[in-house]
Amino acid sequence: MKITKNAMNQNTITMLGQIALALILGGLIGWQREIRGKSAGPRTHALVTAGSTLFTILSMVAFGPNTSQVAAGVVTGIGFLGAGTILHKEDRVVGLTTAAGLWIAAAIGMAIGLKFYLFSTITAILVVFLLMFDDRRLRADANRAKRE
Repeated sequence: MKITKNAMNQNTITMLGQIALALILGGLIGWQREIRGKSAGPRTHALVTAGSTLFTILSMVAFGPNTSQVAAGVVTGIGFLGAGTILHKEDRVVGLTTAAGLWIAAAIGMAIGLKFYLFSTITAILVVFLLMFDDRRLRADANRAKRE
């Protein structure tokens, strides 16, 4: 099959649009984390989302039907990145939500790479809404109830 110059340009425009959407949605999640004072902000989340989008696009273009190995590699890599954000401080663990945020950002990026635009956008919005809830009060109430 011969690829025409017009088809190449159309594919390039589509892929660049996918990367742009990934940067926006990842940045949105990271923006919410930054206003909460967390370490992984808009740039980190946007890079994770765009990177997983690009890996997904490249796996489909370069490897055809055998894209599962690249997807598995993205998931493994994000696992290591997320593990680096989790710390044990005194009697508590911090960074779990940041690690989970990076994990879902990668998943959203993969969905964008597979052209699930509406699904990935709604997921990103739901993630931002979920992260807006402050569960510290709930945990404090639960700890207080345990002591009583």
